[in-house]
Amino acid sequence: MTEILNHTAEPVRHVPVLPAETLDALSPHAGGRYLDGTLGLGGHASAVLGTAPDIELCGLDRDEDAMALAKQRLAVFGKRAHFFHSNYSDFAGPLAELGWDRIDGALLDIGVSSLQLDEAGRGFSFIGDGPLDMRMDQNSGQPSAWHWVNRESFAKLKECIAMLGEEPQAGRIARVIVEARQKASIDTTAELAALVEKAYPAAWRAKARRHPATRTFQALRMAVNDELGELRRFLDAILGYLPIGGRLAVITFHSLEDRMVKQTMRYWAEGCRCPRHVPVCVCHHQPEVRILFKKPVTATPEELAVNPRSSSAKLRAVEKIAEATGS
Repeated sequence: MTEILNHTAEPVRHVPVLPAETLDALSPHAGGRYLDGTLGLGGHASAVLGTAPDIELCGLDRDEDAMALAKQRLAVFGKRAHFFHSNYSDFAGPLAELGWDRIDGALLDIGVSSLQLDEAGRGFSFIGDGPLDMRMDQNSGQPSAWHWVNRESFAKLKECIAMLGEEPQAGRIARVIVEARQKASIDTTAELAALVEKAYPAAWRAKARRHPATRTFQALRMAVNDELGELRRFLDAILGYLPIGGRLAVITFHSLEDRMVKQTMRYWAEGCRCPRHVPVCVCHHQPEVRILFKKPVTATPEELAVNPRSSSAKLRAVEKIAEATGS
């Protein structure tokens, strides 16, 4: 497996998360067709395509910069690699273009990429100063983080930071942002990070293990890109495209995303769904999937030493065992 994963050189800065574990979960086979909904720089896709000489893969990404680099990396696979600039929840369109009505496996790695984090001009991180953008697709026409910070109401900002960032100081942070923008617009990541740090009580700042702005930046990024909605729409549709024996592997980096994946997979794996007061099953529903891991797979100490960004990654996977029946 090491040879498969390293048969081409990794692009600069790119270390795929849980590579061996993800490949084991998907278990790609000769002649299979696979979907990588979050192609990124192509690390996982390269591993899948490298397992057999006749595997095909449909790779999606809404980040055109990442797509360009992935095309370079996967050029060695020729026409077996197909590329589409697309949200992963819209996967049905690209599959239809390829004439694929079924796929043997699907993969999502829904963390923000190293490419996005490391480019200050993308506005994802407060480590380097850059414009408040945070859009994964900069040509989407959707509101950027600047719009959220400078135009949204106090109530909406507070809700966003509290829910998506799970930030206990959301109210104080939203208030400081609103007060500051009344004097001048907040245009850069450094300006926003400084305001969030200012909003934190001194005692909290002293005890904080991470920069006080970490959760606020996470919340804004998730809101700008509708990341929970994107995941929900994908999960609602993907099972119908998997045949019996087809597999789905999802890597998350956020507790809300992991919870959604876990609950959805458990729902798929349920048998009877009749109300508890019904003594005999009348729905006749059968489990549609087999959950492959009782607990999510996380990075080993060895991987963490090489790739610290994998520390919050959780891999969950299922294998389809039956078509949907009943309600």
